[in-house]
Amino acid sequence: MSDSIDVDRWRADLESKRAEKDEFFAEHPQSPIPPDARDGFEGLAYFDPDPTYRVTTTATVHDDPEVVLMDTTAGREMRYLRVATLEFDLDREDEDLDDGTVALAAYRQESPNEQPLFVPFRDKTTGQQTYQGGRYMELEPDRDLEDGDEIVVDFNLAYSPFCAYSDTFDCPLPPEENWLEVAIPAGERYE
Repeated sequence: MSDSIDVDRWRADLESKRAEKDEFFAEHPQSPIPPDARDGFEGLAYFDPDPTYRVTTTATVHDDPEVVLMDTTAGREMRYLRVATLEFDLDREDEDLDDGTVALAAYRQESPNEQPLFVPFRDKTTGQQTYQGGRYMELEPDRDLEDGDEIVVDFNLAYSPFCAYSDTFDCPLPPEENWLEVAIPAGERYE
């Protein structure tokens, strides 16, 4: 864990967010769970909360963001801008990392910049314990990022895209630069 937090409060907040999401999936008209399957829906599967996977990253901001074309689950392409790279250390004794440093690109669509940073990724759990198309995180910094800024990334909030639950959705797939060579057993699982 990279910063000082009240772990009990953090865990309670995380469990509350998970319960809220389960309620949305079970009852909301825009739920990705098909209507005929909602009665039997008992909640999403999650890894146990683990503050080890709440890390502080250092941002490198790309002043002239490069366009990245992401393939989608329906075989299309979506245009995103690579606006930042987030580097962090993942101190896991059971992982085979050269120096422990991991990097993830953060994106925005080419529309106005008010939207959150989009961080799609794959890791060693992808296709086994988590959705085969990868998982997502959204980050909402409290101001425009600058080089060297620190931003907390909590993998316990990583989630499967809607297309994991229904073929009616078309979701971007994480580009190869966000394929991690480590397992991140945090956030949503897939059964």
